[in-house]
Amino acid sequence: MIIGTNEHGSALNRVPEVTLDFWLIKIMAVTMGETAADYLAVNLGLGLAVTSLIMSGILVVALILQFAQKRYVPWAYWLAVVLISVVGTLVTDNLVDNFGVRLETTTIVFSAVLALTFSVWYASEKTLSIHTIFTTRREIFYWLAILFTFSLGTAAGDLVAERFDMGYLTTGLIFGAVIAAIALAWFFLGLNGILAFWLAYILTRPFGASFGDLLSQPVEYGGMGFGTTVTSLTFLGCIVAIVLYMTLKNLIDEDEQALLD
Repeated sequence: MIIGTNEHGSALNRVPEVTLDFWLIKIMAVTMGETAADYLAVNLGLGLAVTSLIMSGILVVALILQFAQKRYVPWAYWLAVVLISVVGTLVTDNLVDNFGVRLETTTIVFSAVLALTFSVWYASEKTLSIHTIFTTRREIFYWLAILFTFSLGTAAGDLVAERFDMGYLTTGLIFGAVIAAIALAWFFLGLNGILAFWLAYILTRPFGASFGDLLSQPVEYGGMGFGTTVTSLTFLGCIVAIVLYMTLKNLIDEDEQALLD
């Protein structure tokens, strides 16, 4: 779902082009975000509160590094995405498990907060395109939206899988089918590219998290029993490999652009 190019030049854009690599690593990041949050809070016994404080602190450092780049740098960008995936999951888990907020409520609230974020972003910048993230203010709106998409996706995925008792596999297939329908509507029916992108971005969170839970959760809870450690490390390895590929490709593209200039 490529929306177009930035009139100031793609080299100034601080986020990546929307390609197959983008969606692959995004799904892996959200899957790892789900399992890593469970691993830290449950398996290591840190608890949700301590895990949230630690990961939020690390996320702040990662975002400082990302904002310092002033252009798209694969390792900095995807480090921030992986960490914000974990923190977004923890925000919802804290509300539900520690404060007793219902999943229906968190889904509605995060939907409203995300809609408000987009409204303020558009009112301020007159665009929601990810191909024009070349100012600090736009990047702030971008990362706020990303955080709320992860929290909303966590709430919606848990609502369907657990509260509606659909199970992890069925939930993943449902969200996958909706994502496919959005892609088809964009490709064949002319659905607005920006709308299609953000809808798909939101829905890949419960899609990936459902399959993460399917792989990691014990068999008695509807999972396959691989555990959070194995699942998290597997997806982390895949993420690192793709980021290395992206970094090499980005360097080659920059060299080619320098020769053309």
